[in-house]
Formats: sequence, structure tokens, C-alpha cells
Amino acid sequence: MKRFWKDLKEHYRYALYSAKSELKSEVANSYLNWIWWVLEPFCFMLIYTFIFGYIFNTREPFFSAFVFIGLTAWDFFNRCLTQSVKLMRNNKSIVTKVYIPKFILLISRMFFNGYKMLISFGIIVAMVIFFRIPLTLNILYVIPIMITLFVLTFALMTHLLHYGVFVQDLTNVVTIVLRMIFYMTGIFYNIETRVPERFVGLLMHANPMALLLSSLRKCILYGEAPDMKWIGIWFVISVVIAILGIRKIYKNENSYVKVI
Repeated sequence: MKRFWKDLKEHYRYALYSAKSELKSEVANSYLNWIWWVLEPFCFMLIYTFIFGYIFNTREPFFSAFVFIGLTAWDFFNRCLTQSVKLMRNNKSIVTKVYIPKFILLISRMFFNGYKMLISFGIIVAMVIFFRIPLTLNILYVIPIMITLFVLTFALMTHLLHYGVFVQDLTNVVTIVLRMIFYMTGIFYNIETRVPERFVGLLMHANPMALLLSSLRKCILYGEAPDMKWIGIWFVISVVIAILGIRKIYKNENSYVKVI
């Protein structure tokens, strides 16, 4: 892990520069520029709010904000994981010519998607003000929840980056698995009220994204304290997974160039 922190200190500027450059290039030829980063999740929020809030008559306080919080955090998680599978191949021109710690590419992706998520959180703040949602000190729990989300995402990305080099079809598998998890995470419904009670604990504890999204909504929308015990457990699990993934990358990084 000493090597990890040393490489991170030496190359984090590259991750920032790379993410900044890609953000600029993504909107270079777009009429609406960065507004698309807000418009896309906002439109999905309107669609889900209409379908589940009106057609299926879902009764959830502040339902629009409820859905948007879920979509914002899920979109970050989903994009990071799906993009990490082909990250080595997409950066072939860089990794085959100069040495760069491969996990720096993952951090660059997280900066890239994290910036978009930050803009979406600005809309959440606006929605809290618009709906006059009362805030409590429990809002501070957002900090450990988001840290756990970042560590969990990075941990899974390390393994997907590694296996994505050797398994061409991994992208399809990841897409299917994430789609299944999407419907089990409670993006547009409340797991604690919509799922049979005997399955709530299993879904909330075995699926960290369901736990984190539910926790975000509790402390932002309802002024409640989340289950910090299980958030702490998943933080520790994520750290362990990340350490294993980093070691795997360091051990095999010389073979990546040969394969791609």
C-alpha cells in the first residue's frame, strides 16, 4: 500500500487533468454543453415520477426528490463500473507508450463522473429548497455515506479493470448484472415499505447500493439517522476489496500491455 500512496501522490494531477480535458471534449460540439449533464438525469426523474408517482400511484413524501437522489448516486456508480471494463483498451495509446499506474485511470474516471454527480447534487439542493424540506443535523451523515460510495465504487472498478483486459464479453455481463441490481436497489420505490418485510433486511444488507441510497434519502429528506453499523461494515468490506484489487493490478500491469 505504500507504493499505492506514493503513486497516487505523484500522478493525481494527471487524473485531474485527464478528467478536466475529457469533460471539455465531451461538450465541445454540443449546443447545450454541460446542461446535458443535468438534463439527462432530470428527464429520467420526470419519467419515473410520472410512471410510478401518478400511473402506479406511489405515495412517497417528496417523491421527485426521492427519485432524483437515487438516480444521481446510481448514475455515478453505474457509469464508473461500466466504463472501467474497457478502460485499458480505450487508453491503449497512453498505457503502451508511457508508464502510468493503472489505477490512476480509474480515479480519472471517478473525477469525470463525480463532477457530473456534483452538478446533479446542486439540483437536489434546489429541490430541497423548493419543497421546503426541513433539514436536521443528520444531514451530516451524507459525508460518511458518500465516502463509502466512492470507496465501494473504486474497489469494484479495480477488479473490473483487471478482468476487462482478458475477458472481451465482460461488458455485456456487467451491463446485465447492473440492470438487475438497478431494479433491486429501490431507485423509484422505497424498499422498506414496498418489499415484504422478511426480504427487506436481505436486500438492504446484501446490496450496498440499496443501503447507501436509502441512507442518503433518510438523512436528506426525512431528517433520520441511517444505519451506520452496516454502512461501516460495507466501508470495511470495500477497503478490503480495494486493497485486493490494487494488488492484482500491480501484479499484472506488465501483462496488460501485451494483451491489449
